[in-house]
Amino acid sequence: MEGALVQSAIVPAVYRSSSGRFRVRARARTNATMVRNTPTRTLTLGGFQGLRQTNFLDTRSVIKRDFGSIVASQIARPRGSASRGVVRAMFERFTEKAIKVIMLAQEEARRLGHNFVGTEQILLGLIGEGTGIAAKVMKSMGINLKDARVEVEKIIGRGSGFVAVEIPFTPRAKRVLELSLEEARQLGHNYIGSEHLLLGLLREGEGVAARVLESLGADPNNIRTQVIRMVGESTEAVGAGVGGGSSGQKMPTLEEYGTNLTKLAEEGKLDPVVGRQDQIERVTQILGRRTKNNPCLIGEPGVGKTAIAEGLAQRISNGDVPETIEGKKVITLDMGLLVAGTKYRGEFEERLKKLMEEIKQNEDIILFIDEVHTLIGAGAAEGAIDAANILKPALARGELQCIGATTLDEYRKHIEKDPALERRFQPVKVPEPTVDETIQILRGLRERYELHHKLRYTDDALIAAAQLSYQYISFQ
Repeated sequence: MEGALVQSAIVPAVYRSSSGRFRVRARARTNATMVRNTPTRTLTLGGFQGLRQTNFLDTRSVIKRDFGSIVASQIARPRGSASRGVVRAMFERFTEKAIKVIMLAQEEARRLGHNFVGTEQILLGLIGEGTGIAAKVMKSMGINLKDARVEVEKIIGRGSGFVAVEIPFTPRAKRVLELSLEEARQLGHNYIGSEHLLLGLLREGEGVAARVLESLGADPNNIRTQVIRMVGESTEAVGAGVGGGSSGQKMPTLEEYGTNLTKLAEEGKLDPVVGRQDQIERVTQILGRRTKNNPCLIGEPGVGKTAIAEGLAQRISNGDVPETIEGKKVITLDMGLLVAGTKYRGEFEERLKKLMEEIKQNEDIILFIDEVHTLIGAGAAEGAIDAANILKPALARGELQCIGATTLDEYRKHIEKDPALERRFQPVKVPEPTVDETIQILRGLRERYELHHKLRYTDDALIAAAQLSYQYISFQ
């Protein structure tokens, strides 16, 4: 029966003895026991039915206890239940980003046709995760996923293509996971994040990952120093939030998913905004209200709705605004980036709530959401509530100030059909500029384009461009 169980679980550890009977290695017994005992929501394992469908990657959306059970079966040595219990307890301390690293490491092994997860796959998972401290340090060192993949293929090549359902960890990879736990303990952390996995990888110091880093010109000691520095900075940011001080407060979620237009204006990185004084004044007036202070810019694509938000940021940086919004920061939110990667129910809501908490702690934030109609339905997977319904209460209570931008068609199609959301925004119509206004805009931007294209524009050329565009490509 045990041999049949292992075969149906696709664990390649069954062999035929000289007597003709099937025998199972000790590791396979461990794997079989853990697979049999792994709780699942969709499969009935009674009587050993349906085990062929049990896939490590298929169960990653289940709770961490399941993740720990499955991975523990792949890395625990056959020393009995005590060893497996320690390994499972370790995986229960993994953060979401660390779990994602392990998932990506297995996906990289499958992509390369390898039937094992080594230090090199863990390195690729750390780089590919993208948002954790480890990924940020790698990026700052100029290490990207494409180059790392090339180096891995140079060193170990591609596999045969046949990959088992459950991919085991190599001894060095197991050692990396054990060292990551030690690194977390030394830093006084009760969790294991991507940064601890990277520190464990560097501490292991051998294997293919070390050779890949050497080939890419990265100094392990320098990487370790950068990781420790960033871990310290993130700890200080958490301490500042607990202390309640608003000055110098860090906003990691806003920094990750948003762009500070006011800061760009102070650095002179925004194009000058010519005209649109009436619209900017109207937006300023609405923002200065005590209630119903969320303007929504409505206009056809390309008329300059985003430029109005940039113009407001420039006015704030110059101090040319009323006291009610003086010193505030205009931050544009990238909704696509916010939704990206949220495969499972609850992930998007968690991101958005973190964002809102940071905004509540800092009252100087004005959020600019381009294509604001995308809030409706954003992140609403498997019955979860969308972004619009999460933001409505905060907008109603005045905890969040927001500038929206959308087209007239999208406003009628989405926002007008949701009266509760429509009441939160005050429409500001942005008409298409006239020919004379277009000429003034071109004259204001002429210097920037001359520097970029290394040529000169005459007044006649600017006038002709505006007039001919209006005559021949209107409504486009």
